[in-house]
Amino acid sequence: MPPVALLEVSGLRVRFGVTEVVRGVSFELDRAETLGVVGESGCGKSMTGYALMGMVPRSGSVSGSVRLEGSELVGLPEAAWRKVRGSQIALVMQDPFASLNPVMRVGDQIAEVLEVHRGWPRHRAREEAVSLLRQVGVPEPQAAARKYPHQMSGGQRQRVVIAAAFACRPKVLIADEPTTALDVTLQAQILRLIEELQEREGTAVLLISHDIGVVAAVSDRVAVFYAGRIVETGSAEEVLRRPRHPYSQALLAAMPRPGADRLPTIPGQPPSFTDLPEGCPFGPRCPHRAAVCSAEPELADADPVRAACWLAGERAPANG
Repeated sequence: MPPVALLEVSGLRVRFGVTEVVRGVSFELDRAETLGVVGESGCGKSMTGYALMGMVPRSGSVSGSVRLEGSELVGLPEAAWRKVRGSQIALVMQDPFASLNPVMRVGDQIAEVLEVHRGWPRHRAREEAVSLLRQVGVPEPQAAARKYPHQMSGGQRQRVVIAAAFACRPKVLIADEPTTALDVTLQAQILRLIEELQEREGTAVLLISHDIGVVAAVSDRVAVFYAGRIVETGSAEEVLRRPRHPYSQALLAAMPRPGADRLPTIPGQPPSFTDLPEGCPFGPRCPHRAAVCSAEPELADADPVRAACWLAGERAPANG
């Protein structure tokens, strides 16, 4: 019997009223593996992450399957989610300042995770909070633990959030744009920190980003999102070097390059979920649109990747 993936997502859908914003997303994630999720804003990346955390707003509904080590998470009551969220699946959000309580010392915020999820006494949790701050490279961790978020730099706040996320040694970490607010030097430090903690703990990482350079630096596999679904997925090397889907190709072409006079752009905008075009959602923006594109394609083999494009097998240009 083949081994079961750590996280199995199958046919995941998120709906608000009659509007679907995540449309049948499926993927697997193994231990110590990083899956990079890329796409423009409004393509369903973050909402997929929220669904995996049981954090979709009450006005929304989630269907499909999310299995963690074989246990189904979709449909869990909130009381059961509290035992999973933070302890087995953790989240690092884009803005660390918004993630931290401004009137609570950072050491206490990390300790609280251990008190709630592990039942540790306060003194032990606070000692571990200092140890975690040391592990993520915060200078003078004992003094830092007594600080409030506004007394720390942006990079230090992000390290605090990562320390809190790893406090209970989660099996899965969802990192939603974890480096967007940081400069290039701090970006590299934070990515290296996540990799080091991942190697030490065997944590699987779902890295959500619009920055393809960041994704390329750390991901084992890549999933390209468009209009609430995956339109291409495969190894990072194949997807980022020889993309099959026209949208993936357009995203890569729009990356800044040294010496370029102009930055290429993708004409048009991602479609509204309330008014998706007929056929392929990328069709109105696609330079290769053909008659067959009047029907929406499913994600299918386009050796050696999978792509949701009728013409994917006919075009596989090398990138760079």
